[in-house]
Amino acid sequence: METTYQSNPILDKLPPHLRQYIKPQNYEDYTAIDQAVWRYVMRKNVDYLSKVAHQSYIEGLQKTGIDIDNIPNMYGMNRILKEIGWAAVAVDGFIPPSAFMEFQAFNVLVIASDIRQLENIEYTPAPDIIHEGAGHAPIIANPEYAEYLRRFGEIGCKAISSAKDYELYEAVRHLSIIKEAEGTPDDEIEKAEKHIEFLQENMGEPSEMALIRNLHWWTVEYGLIGTIEKPQLYGAGLLSSIGESAWCMTDDVKKKPYTLDATYIGFDITKPQPQLFVTPDFAHLSQVLEDFANSMALRTGGLRGLKKVVHSKALGTIELSTGIQISGIFDNLIAYDGKPIYLRTFGPTALAYREKELVGHGTNNHPNGFGSPIGKLKGINLAIEDMGPRDLKAYNIFEGEQVTLEFEGGVIVTGEIITGTRNLKGEIVLITFKDCRVTHDDTVLFLPEWGLYHMAVGEHITSAFNGPADLSSFDLISHEISNTPKKNKKSKEKTVLENYYQQVRDYRNGINSTISRNKVFQEVSKTFPNDWLLSIELYELAKSTNENNLANNILKHLEQVKQNTPKIGQLIDDGLALVNQSVTAQV
Repeated sequence: METTYQSNPILDKLPPHLRQYIKPQNYEDYTAIDQAVWRYVMRKNVDYLSKVAHQSYIEGLQKTGIDIDNIPNMYGMNRILKEIGWAAVAVDGFIPPSAFMEFQAFNVLVIASDIRQLENIEYTPAPDIIHEGAGHAPIIANPEYAEYLRRFGEIGCKAISSAKDYELYEAVRHLSIIKEAEGTPDDEIEKAEKHIEFLQENMGEPSEMALIRNLHWWTVEYGLIGTIEKPQLYGAGLLSSIGESAWCMTDDVKKKPYTLDATYIGFDITKPQPQLFVTPDFAHLSQVLEDFANSMALRTGGLRGLKKVVHSKALGTIELSTGIQISGIFDNLIAYDGKPIYLRTFGPTALAYREKELVGHGTNNHPNGFGSPIGKLKGINLAIEDMGPRDLKAYNIFEGEQVTLEFEGGVIVTGEIITGTRNLKGEIVLITFKDCRVTHDDTVLFLPEWGLYHMAVGEHITSAFNGPADLSSFDLISHEISNTPKKNKKSKEKTVLENYYQQVRDYRNGINSTISRNKVFQEVSKTFPNDWLLSIELYELAKSTNENNLANNILKHLEQVKQNTPKIGQLIDDGLALVNQSVTAQV
């Protein structure tokens, strides 16, 4: 795969199936309007968050190289992030939840490099660089939180999804694209939002992935820390939203102690959150995470775990008590007395031990699926895996013997044993037969003409989880990078407005000091009467150089803008307040 990003030792460890989501940041694509949006949000956030955010946030801004005046360059961020053992990459908007979490397991912060439009400056459901870079990055400078994030990714990527989870993911991704695409009709956005609402109301029993995403939402995205009476912000969704960061601190938002109960509280990505959870410290987050992990099929296995993998209709892994791991798409199981007695996959399947594929048992060897009984032999208390050489010989379980093995529950395997494969403990994990027939009651499960039969050995299922045991066993490259959000052809008016923003930015940065700011203001106020952000930037320059006439004219213009568009009145007032506060501090 062609590398489209600057790598480093941390990124070098990423497997190919994660690298497929990485795309170049293309820093030159950011317009002066984009830079102004970033600057406004960051100045407002830092001013407010310095009072209400966890102390790690302000400290982290400096440690992670986040600049208030300029959209962060990924390469510059990585030079600093590597000092705390992390890295950052630009990704293709919304990526599958399991991939997002797996990046975290590798100490990699994924950042959607696009930035919200000026119209959505307060909040957008689409991942953007304000949310990711200004929200997530600073907090990971806290070692306790960084370890929680890494551990969350490690556990979360093993969570089993359902088919409905994937449908919801696609719907949310679609909404994020059209909402940030310029010119999308309102009725199309409304239709997409209603579709998401319908899916959320008809998810059925929540999958492990749905539950752990709730935990992720109420901590990593919308978490509060401290006490119920005096909480502080640490969730990236709050740290990056200039509207919700203030609203969440009011009594309108109910504050609850963070416990495992948050697992079952869903969320709506399109609306402000009606309640938030407060953790006493970052260590408590890890404790709740471990409590949840103890309920996952990853640690419990059994019939319930196998059913979850079957229900997911996606690539998953079952691990038996001998340690043998079967990876594939599971489509069938047979149970008896509350226990699984037979499992089956369809399509390419691979066998592994300790996350390493067994030689001769990759997908090329099992292209059409794999099936095996589970459990003890009928009438024999000693499991096959616990049998020593004498025991195996006593029951005719050794090479060259024609044998009939009847398992508890009625699965019968009849054939000639060719060989056995043992694990590091000397336990038999796989027995290979020729001329083999496998049945359960009147159902034929395997016939001699199908070739060699490989029977996995294990008394019970110890673990079930999402994805393959050995990542190299399967071709997991299927994602195609898209333009997210899709860019419509830029209008002439937009190009002209961007040019005005660029002139003001160049003046402030000392690149071009010859422009007439008064002339720019006159032209912008006449041609773009509803644009407010550039006027605030011009007001800042006028105040800093004591050009009172220009400053007063801009104030009059902004008052008119507020009357024409009341909903942006607070944004204008906040911007002006920041300028006045900054100028006063300099005097």
